[in-house]
Amino acid sequence: MFYRTIINELRKWAAKPDRRPLVLRGARQVGKTTAVKMFAGEFDLFIYLNLEKAEERNIFEGEYPFNELLNRLFLYVGEEKNAGRTLIFIDEIQNSPKTMALLRFFYEEADDLYVIAAGSLLENIMDENISFPVGRVEFMVMNPCTFKEFLGAMGEEQSLKLYGQEDTPSYAHDKLSALFKKYATIGGMPQVLESYSSKQDYTALNSIYSSLITSYSEDVEKYARSASMTQYIRHIISTAFREAGSRITFEKFGNSPYRSREMKEAFTTLEKTMLLKLVYPVTSTKLPFSPDLKKKPRLHIFDTGLVNYSLGILGELIAEKYLDNVYRGRIAEHIVGQELAGNSFSVMNTIEFWTREKKESSAEVDYVVSHKGMLIPVEVKGGASGSLRSLHQFVDAAPHAWAVRFYSGKMAVENSRTIAGKNYKLINLPFYLAGKLDRILNDNIGLVE
Repeated sequence: MFYRTIINELRKWAAKPDRRPLVLRGARQVGKTTAVKMFAGEFDLFIYLNLEKAEERNIFEGEYPFNELLNRLFLYVGEEKNAGRTLIFIDEIQNSPKTMALLRFFYEEADDLYVIAAGSLLENIMDENISFPVGRVEFMVMNPCTFKEFLGAMGEEQSLKLYGQEDTPSYAHDKLSALFKKYATIGGMPQVLESYSSKQDYTALNSIYSSLITSYSEDVEKYARSASMTQYIRHIISTAFREAGSRITFEKFGNSPYRSREMKEAFTTLEKTMLLKLVYPVTSTKLPFSPDLKKKPRLHIFDTGLVNYSLGILGELIAEKYLDNVYRGRIAEHIVGQELAGNSFSVMNTIEFWTREKKESSAEVDYVVSHKGMLIPVEVKGGASGSLRSLHQFVDAAPHAWAVRFYSGKMAVENSRTIAGKNYKLINLPFYLAGKLDRILNDNIGLVE
């Protein structure tokens, strides 16, 4: 067990004067249960209920007043209701839609209790004929481990301390770059990190990756509404990890005979599991913006380590010195996206990329981020700044003159010029600083006039 930064967010939730029951989202095996159990050490009493167990599910499904439900719950665990500061964790809540509906009563009638629920495919519960407690619960998202958490899991305390400084010292660049490449290789799944930390053996990870992917397939299939949908889901899971970072079409996805409508519905189901995300491009260079759902989406998988395993490139990543040289730079791009997403716990947080598609030419920028009223382009690419053609097209059309590039070199802010002649500031950042992008932008970009 190693520290997860989401525990700080759980503390903030617990300190709210108008606290509501918390629904913790995230793909299976990202460490939700472990994090809550670590957080539970700060309470006088911790009650853990797993609704995959019929006897624990039945506590919530009887027809009796809510106060009696609480009496039955505390009787079941053999504790007094006034035992002190109490945290109740309801795991696998998707197995009981009625329990989800009952969360409102913890807010309305038992606000002295701290309640966290977790489960997969919770949108399916929302689709059922229940009274979903809108406005009576709040949500938080948990992602695979970030690079910062990776450093802690590996016992790299000195590197973690240097990484956490406001200005990461340049003398730590080589060490942090090597550690980040290792993180980009194995990914951020807790079980993987625990194994590698104790054994330092890459080959021992293969069976873990395989069992994770198998368990995801088996879990999602339980929610398929038909045998054909099960077939589509199996195909996507067997194929999607190898397509990570690519723009896709639903029609005949992965060299299949399946039609667009069938694939899109199956992808929508898988998005609910948070295993993958269809990222649609934006075409604006300023705020506000909306993703263009008519254009081809880019496929983002929640963990890059699983991508590397599926592609069979773990060995190449281990041997290659520079991350941006592997798989045409797609792994570097993908892990940067994972870091950008992983440092937010909001269900509203998304990652976006930019495209300009015209008959005579097209341009695509890897990511765009909102900052102080501006939409900042972010490229993941090595080489000279003059080669960033798509980035230049974005900057030329933007009402500001800032851009970001992640690469293998050290941090440097340079005065640059687009091919069309517009002067702009390019913030060059090593890959390992992707998780600190917000702080770096704050330090370098002044307030919008």
